[in-house]
Amino acid sequence: MSASTIDKNMDLKVSKLADNIIGSEIIKLAAEVNEKIKKGEKVYNLTIGDFNPKVFPIPTELKECIIKAYEDDQTNYPAADGMLELREAVSHLLKERGNLDYKTDEIVIAGGARPVIYAIFRALVDDGDTVVFPVPSWNNNHYTYLNNAKQVIIETSVENEFMPTANDIKPYIGSANLLALCSPLNPTGTTFKKKDLEEICDLILAENIIRNAENRKPVYLMYDQIYWALTFGETVHYNPVSLRPEMKNYTVFVDGISKSLAATGVRVGWSMGPKKIIEKIKMLLTHVGAWAPKAEQVATAIYLKDLTNYDKFLTEIKDKIDARLEGFYKGIQSLKSEGFKVDAIAPEAAIYLTVQFSLHGQTTADGRVLHDTKEVTKYLLDEAKVALVPFYAFGASHDSSWYRLSVGSCKLEDVDAVIENLRAALSKLK
Repeated sequence: MSASTIDKNMDLKVSKLADNIIGSEIIKLAAEVNEKIKKGEKVYNLTIGDFNPKVFPIPTELKECIIKAYEDDQTNYPAADGMLELREAVSHLLKERGNLDYKTDEIVIAGGARPVIYAIFRALVDDGDTVVFPVPSWNNNHYTYLNNAKQVIIETSVENEFMPTANDIKPYIGSANLLALCSPLNPTGTTFKKKDLEEICDLILAENIIRNAENRKPVYLMYDQIYWALTFGETVHYNPVSLRPEMKNYTVFVDGISKSLAATGVRVGWSMGPKKIIEKIKMLLTHVGAWAPKAEQVATAIYLKDLTNYDKFLTEIKDKIDARLEGFYKGIQSLKSEGFKVDAIAPEAAIYLTVQFSLHGQTTADGRVLHDTKEVTKYLLDEAKVALVPFYAFGASHDSSWYRLSVGSCKLEDVDAVIENLRAALSKLK
């Protein structure tokens, strides 16, 4: 038997973790969209939770600082917990703009938010521990799986703009080891109201009084606020530590520049939390080598030292994002007023609009019935040339008729064209 025959017939074995890991539903959808684009079709791709750098470039000053850092040969290993100058700049930013007081030894820098989330899970979650999180939400199920933990899923509802409440969480707080929350929320772009977050904090604090008396590991809160600078209108971003200072002992944040500065590919994220936990996260990131590149750290530190340019950039990018979100929101509401079975939640934050297409059971022009959300999604892609991400890709029920619409790669002039395409496609349904 030849070596090539052996290779073809060999059943290659991998770890159980690798064998059972689930791929991203968003990537599956993106592959279908990209295939259409390759064939020359004009598709409005509103699936990507990212920025088109030609539409939303990073700050000019930050770009210049990065280039200069490379010209200065800042290409060796950075400090394990991040360059001190950057941790000082982050501490300053959090205090001046985020109402949070964290010292440099309570902050760790990483190569974006994803390594931070992974390290938080590894630092706080043991095998068999319970992770509680709401859906729709981004990737908590995958991080729970990677840590061999149990997941408790709370399906949220449109009545509370898909944000969880203390009453939703209360039945599971006694068994929880980690509560994973995000605000502004990916995929909805909605946010915690002050009262709702206060009540969740009070629930955690009451549970931890019991656990401290029994010398048990507390329930921790992972609070992902990567979109916190991108709020619109009257929306206010709240964080648990500012609302309840006692929460500082139990909260570990996910943060960075990837969304606020449209810098997803620059890979500079950070976490802040109790010193002991941050120290452990630093060690984990060291072994993985998940540092942010040194040149980017040096450049970000310089850029964040003076918040004048930061504030100016935020004003500009928020205006651009808000114009697109408001345009889509008004367009969807116009379609709704015309009798089409669509809806949307008014934009609050991030780069996302929550939209609804209640088309289950409707019939296409060629007599096909749209039985489920997958068929509705495909119809919108094929007929309207509009690509959206259904909420089931974020853990919600497969029956959900709600979608994430992302404007990060959208030109302003595309908004009206998308609405017109949707109107034409919806008009063909019976």
